[in-house]
Amino acid sequence: MIAGANVATILLMLLVGYSDRLDPSVYPKLSNIGLTFPFFVLVNLLFLAFWLLFKKRWALIPLAGMLLGYQPVRNYCPLNLPQTVPDSTLCVVSFNAYNQRHIDDGEFRSEVLDYLRMQQADIVFLQEFSLRQADRDSLADLYPHIDTTRVVSGGDVLTLLSRYPIVGKEHIPTPADDPTVSAYHSAAFLLNIDGDTVCAINNHLESTRLTEQERSDFKKMLKGDMHKKAARQESQLLIDRLGESTEARAPQARYVARYLERCRSVILAGDFNDGPISYVRRTIGQNLTDCYRESGNGLGISYHANAFYVRIDHLMCSDDWIPYECKIDKKITISDHYPLRCRLKKRPKH
Repeated sequence: MIAGANVATILLMLLVGYSDRLDPSVYPKLSNIGLTFPFFVLVNLLFLAFWLLFKKRWALIPLAGMLLGYQPVRNYCPLNLPQTVPDSTLCVVSFNAYNQRHIDDGEFRSEVLDYLRMQQADIVFLQEFSLRQADRDSLADLYPHIDTTRVVSGGDVLTLLSRYPIVGKEHIPTPADDPTVSAYHSAAFLLNIDGDTVCAINNHLESTRLTEQERSDFKKMLKGDMHKKAARQESQLLIDRLGESTEARAPQARYVARYLERCRSVILAGDFNDGPISYVRRTIGQNLTDCYRESGNGLGISYHANAFYVRIDHLMCSDDWIPYECKIDKKITISDHYPLRCRLKKRPKH
């Protein structure tokens, strides 16, 4: 019976782990099931501990499960050996600075700018943060090249700060009649890096659409501070909301993937609003290297508010770049996101 329960857990773990193949346009309510993946991995590890204590031969069952689920396990929680970072790498930072809640907060703005100066990065992808002229002037010695895009009036601004010349920019287009067109978008900034044109693609995809009250209610539910009937209703509301937003992000991800076919060298980052096991991440990253997966360690939680602890900020590159030391930077906590930082080395040309 215990072995059967272990096998059933493994089957569920694999179904959840490979759920990023499901198109949210067709299966919206199943599109966020990947968020439960750590639970099934944990249960399988508990089975492993049980078998090692009481019947070592049967430990082959959970070990086989971990082997079959190697790809999703590595997507969600990679473990990489330490590497020596070579000389002449680029430092890249991506940060959703949550400016919509702090428009007039001078202290908040000052802390973000101080953080950017401290990083000494070569390229910074910013979401939800508008730079004023005074901000640009204060950063000019570090970032002589700064540009922004905005799709609709009052919508989110995507900003790129660069030590390298920005020779062009383009909003990644979506059809005018597409219902997903909103304040959220993706943009390509063309950089001249040592004579090569590199597409630096900044993303802030469709929000989860949860109100502050709904986020607060979710936190109460997890703490057990909610009546059973209300908790059921909250769970259903959460599934519906997350399904709707993921359904909206799916075509956005496909448009980004289509645009990537035009680019030879790519550095892509931003807030996907989707986790490590998701259709959106898989679609955008299908021909790219996920820098955190290849050079990071652990869960890499980038969103840390209202009990939603998951990595929804991602950094990727084309295969002409090699990532090193990709990590979540918890030095700044003023936003609901932690920045994502990585070093990239240009692969030698043959």
